[in-house]
Parts: sequence; structure tokens; C-alpha cells
Amino acid sequence: MKIPAGRRMNRVSVIRVAVLVSACLLLSGCTGDATAYGERDEALPGQITSQLEAAVNGAMAQADASGAIVGVWVPWAGRWVESPGTTTRGGSTPLTTDMRFRIGTNTTAMTCTVLLKLVDDGRVALDDEVSTYLPAIVGLSGVTLAQLCRNTSGLPDFTPLLTRQFVNTPTRQWPARELVANALGNPRVAAPGAVWAGSDTGIVLLGMALEAASGQSWNSLYHQYIFDPLGLSDTSYPDSEELTIPGAHPHGYAALGTCADVRDTTEITNSVAGVAGGVVSTLGDLKTWVQALVGAGLLSPESVEAQWTTVPAGDSAPSWQGYGVGVWRLGALRGSAGTIPGFLSAAFADPATGLTVVVMLNNSTAGVGFIRGLAQQLAAIASKAPRVEGGPAPTVGLPWSAEQAGAGLASAPCPAKAPAG
Repeated sequence: MKIPAGRRMNRVSVIRVAVLVSACLLLSGCTGDATAYGERDEALPGQITSQLEAAVNGAMAQADASGAIVGVWVPWAGRWVESPGTTTRGGSTPLTTDMRFRIGTNTTAMTCTVLLKLVDDGRVALDDEVSTYLPAIVGLSGVTLAQLCRNTSGLPDFTPLLTRQFVNTPTRQWPARELVANALGNPRVAAPGAVWAGSDTGIVLLGMALEAASGQSWNSLYHQYIFDPLGLSDTSYPDSEELTIPGAHPHGYAALGTCADVRDTTEITNSVAGVAGGVVSTLGDLKTWVQALVGAGLLSPESVEAQWTTVPAGDSAPSWQGYGVGVWRLGALRGSAGTIPGFLSAAFADPATGLTVVVMLNNSTAGVGFIRGLAQQLAAIASKAPRVEGGPAPTVGLPWSAEQAGAGLASAPCPAKAPAG
């Protein structure tokens, strides 16, 4: 998804790694397991769950999604895990919370974490120029591996240029070089390192560069550095010719042209996004992943600091919003949000308190900002849950209210039509 260029990078915001390291001490081995933050098995209080249910149901209507899969974990109060709606539009098969779905550009956070793992292993460096590994591709002068993940490469984004073709012909195979060529034929957004501007082109180039540097496939890299160490047994990076989501799953939808022209894009090649958006996962695995991501246990202290050192994400971005090495900082929350034709998803956690939100909607039309806003709304609601044992609940640094986050969802481009009568 195209995101406009941002302000000059003279206001780089550094996230203090000490907060993350201290939070890691709360983790069981820093792997994001079920007891990582002393989580409670009981349901959240009724007054909280009713607000969460209303928020998700409202978002489903605004996004014209037939269903959602959502989990909210509040270590001091309980949890709420639900899957309202049906697997298909107009269908009757209910969703279940263990169904798999395409996580879209949440994949980018995994890809950039692999980059940092390779840095820790001494196989590459963040300031290596991309052209070192991809000398045959012109137009990459001055661009570093780190800039690709920080969205500061200045390279144009292929996604808005090709989305209509992705939705129209979801089974067409897209070689990575073809995706990149579609973007690099356009002018640069800015000089390398000058401004922030979202670019899936940069992540696909990163994928090509790290394959060349490591001599490994991305399926191998993901398993070595992410899937296997964290026990993500329901997470996979399908081959581009595997069009069907493995296991039980909802259908995914996207509107093309007009809101009435909704396409079923469930069967789509992940070559439309590659390592920028091709991973398939579940609610439970994404919870494990995001808690490990923010828990500081996956990487060396130097790489943790690099990952969470953020830049402002655009001229109009509030001061509490920043972008690091493939990841978002939203107030106290850390994580990512993703889109791919058919699905929207987000996974965020607060490293200090363990508050965690993971949510998926099966219509991508509303865009990645919509699902990020829904995650913010759910986090704001959950942060007000009272402590079970009594006493004050921890303070979560969220500089927005549930009402403010919810108001931002009202502008979704294709809300569901109200039933006749």
C-alpha cells in the first residue's frame, strides 16, 4: 500500500532499549509463550468484553468483512479470544479461532528480523549497500539494507501500481524481478535516507539481496530464525504456486473499482507480495510472534536497539507514532499491521505490561491503516480492565482513547450495506 512521503529525518526518535530489555525479564525465556507475562486464563470482565465485541462488530460492518478472528490478552485481568462471523459472505459456516489466514505485510516485520539475525551472525551489515548483492539491478545506488527496512530508501512502491492486476488475476505468478521492475521504472520518492515512504519494493529487494548473501531460500531462513525457534507450527511461507491456504481458513475478499465489485481472492499466489507479505499464520502463532518481537529475546542488544530506533512516519504523523526496522511504534505498543488482497491483520503488544492485541478481518478493501486503528481501539478498551486481585491496574501509555481510535474507522471506503427494512 502506498504511503505518502514523510518529513525530513532530522527528528529521529530513539526508543530506549532498556525498556525492552527489562520487559524481557518478564518473559519465560523471551519466547512469547502462553505464560510469558503471567497471563490469566479467565475471561475479561463483562463490561470490557461488551465494548470489545461492539468494536469488532462495528469494524466488520465498516470493512464489509464477513468475519473476524481476534484475541486480546491483559495479563492483570484476563483474556478475550473470539471469531465472530462466517467464513464466507452470505455463508453459514462460523469462523474458529484456530483458522489460518494470510498475514500480508505483517510478514515484513519477520523479514526485517531475519535481516537483523543475519547481522548478529556476522553475515551482512545494516549499512551494506543493496547493490553489493544485486549488482545487475540499476537504480539502487546509495541504498542500504537498513533503509529498505526503515522505508527510507526513497524507492517507489509497486503495490499501488499493481493491486488492480493482483485482484483481477490472483493466480498469476509474479517473479520478484518483475515486481521490482514495475516500481523502478518510476521516479524515486526521495534520495536514500531522506524521508520515510512505505515501499514493498524495498522489502522484495531485501529478500533478493539476503538470498544472494546467505545462499538460502526464504522458506529456510524463516524456519531457521523465526518459525522453529518460536515453535510457530501453524505458520508457513507457501511456495508461490500454492494458491490455497493450508488447513481450515476463512475466504478473503477485496473490492475492485466499485464497492459493489467485491472479488474472492482467497486463492492468490503469495508472489504478489513475496517476503513483504506472503506468510500464512494463525491467531495463536501471531500472539507468540509479537510477544517475542517486543520482548527483546530474539536479537542481540545492538540489534534490538536498531530495530526499535524509529523515524517519523510522515509529516502529519503524531509524535507518538514511529517506524523502525520493519516495525511500528504506537505509543506503548510495538508490532505491525498487514494487508494482502483478501485480508487485513495486526499484531501489537506493550513490552512493559504484556497487553497484547491480534486481530484479522477477511476483507482488505479498507486498507492497512484501518486494521491498525482497530488494534489501537481494542488496546485502549482493554487497558482499562481492572486488576483481578484488586489494587490499581498498570498504566499503559496509549495517547489515544477508544473513542478517538474508533472515530478514525468511520471513513472506511466500502462499509457493508444495512439489511433492507
